[in-house]
Amino acid sequence: MQFDDVVLGRRSIRGYKSDPVPKELIKEVLKLAMRSPSSMNTQPWNFIVVTGKTLDLIRAGNTERNLAGVPHSREFRIGEPFAGEHRDRQVGVAKQLFSAMGIAREDKEGRQDWVLRGFRQFDAPVCVIITYDRVLADSDDTAFDCGAVTTALVNAAWSRGLGAVINSQGIMQSPVVREHAKVAEDQVIMKAVALGWPDHSFPANSVVSERKSVEDAATFIGFQD
Repeated sequence: MQFDDVVLGRRSIRGYKSDPVPKELIKEVLKLAMRSPSSMNTQPWNFIVVTGKTLDLIRAGNTERNLAGVPHSREFRIGEPFAGEHRDRQVGVAKQLFSAMGIAREDKEGRQDWVLRGFRQFDAPVCVIITYDRVLADSDDTAFDCGAVTTALVNAAWSRGLGAVINSQGIMQSPVVREHAKVAEDQVIMKAVALGWPDHSFPANSVVSERKSVEDAATFIGFQD
């Protein structure tokens, strides 16, 4: 694919085929992603790539704890709930997804099932857990760099025909993830990325989230009109 095709064509994939993803293909995607820039070349990121029975155990543990009402234990700070225009965008994409899936506002069971899909990493055959070196945890550059490599990862995956979605729900029960993925104590769990072959018949996969315009996002100074 050309670069523009990847960036403009990519979307978050929330429905996957059960077909396995070759390990060598994932390594190829990670190799591309790790060409991302990082602050003074610190490269704070690490990846734990999980599939099979181990991923099933993480899914089950996440689901059980959430249904039991266990509070989340996300390690990377979550911040305050969104408000204002940021909340509007969050609600906007949720409406797009629920509409595509035929989940009505009053359909509590359907909405609950949708939430649980997130905790199951959307039933993708692979989960990439992104961690960063704890020794760098106080640096804002670390989070910035990990965000860059994660963006590169989902774009690299798309360029190879794979789908992905960046997922916070999959790592919100961090003890489950740490236990089954054997996350080292010198690592902080930041995000999960669900990865696999897109199921193009899954309605939510057709959703393209809206973006604000360049005019709204950018200020140009010193240019001649």
